[in-house]
Amino acid sequence: MTEFAPELAQPLLLSGDARARGRGQAAEGDADRVRAATVGRVETARAEGMIDSAAEDYLARQRAFHAEHDPEGMAELSGIAEGFGLSEDDLFVHLHLGTLRDLKSGATLDGDGCSAWAAPEGPDGPIVAKNRDYSGLHLGIQRVTLHSGPDVTTGAMLCVGSLGSPAAYSSGMNARGLMLADTQVAVRTHRVGWLRYFLMTRILASCGTVAEALALIASRPHAGGGTLIMADASGDTAAVELGAAGAGLTRGGIVWRTNHFVLPDRADDTLFPDGDRIAGNSRERFAYLERSLPGLSPVIPDAAKLMCTHRDSGPAAAPLCQHGETEASQTLSTAIYSCRFGSLTFSQGNPCAGKWQTYRMPS
Repeated sequence: MTEFAPELAQPLLLSGDARARGRGQAAEGDADRVRAATVGRVETARAEGMIDSAAEDYLARQRAFHAEHDPEGMAELSGIAEGFGLSEDDLFVHLHLGTLRDLKSGATLDGDGCSAWAAPEGPDGPIVAKNRDYSGLHLGIQRVTLHSGPDVTTGAMLCVGSLGSPAAYSSGMNARGLMLADTQVAVRTHRVGWLRYFLMTRILASCGTVAEALALIASRPHAGGGTLIMADASGDTAAVELGAAGAGLTRGGIVWRTNHFVLPDRADDTLFPDGDRIAGNSRERFAYLERSLPGLSPVIPDAAKLMCTHRDSGPAAAPLCQHGETEASQTLSTAIYSCRFGSLTFSQGNPCAGKWQTYRMPS
């Protein structure tokens, strides 16, 4: 890495109720890109036969669940659809494409990956860091947003996500100091329940501590798939494996996850999609973090250097920073949240390019 000197940047400001914040995304424009990255992928899935009658039945039950248990999340999605002139139904399907791919076990879409970890203490800690590995279609529509409104009882949310999707589509922190990131895990078992992409926004809007977030997670069934990495101002940390049969938990200390479940009672539920390059190196990245994190000084520049790692960076290194062609899955960004500084240090694109920015949570 060259000299580490992030530039101060300003997030997209979204305020008002959930519907108004969703509608406000359209002020950024890029409607054609948003459509290609969301509705376009749904159209591809339909053409491939992924969305059959069984999928439509599951989606209908999912809509009923979220209308009852997360009306704010559905209101935000409705506002997004209105703002960009897109079908709300198609946006809801888009958020479920990973789940539908698991259920179909054979349809092919670009893989969703990610590597994330949290450290409870240190000069810049607590810290949560994530490399976001996702379809290159999202390169032009990835945004850092700052949300406030009557349902955001934690004060404000600083989030990394994509236009056309819920606020905390990838990661975020709130004004009370709770930091959160997810990783994708394809699984064999799904059920009707809270989809992770809606859950993350609700956690940041309503929970100020890891303990509060875990209580919210335990209060509802989950669709299954994915993990959450969390840390709060007290230094409490957690890695949560969101299984359909219940959430598995690793609590305290340094925690990390990639794209498979590791807890003994959930590991066998992981579904490794054929030909998915990023999911295929999940164990390699997990093992590298397991070796590297205990000796890491949890300061932002060192965290950034770690997230730049390629397979050829050194002996037994792993591809935390992943490169892809055009629309292929690749590392879209790195997010490093510091509770101590109330900041997000962010790389738009591969972190190895050295183009870093800093976003501040308003005091």
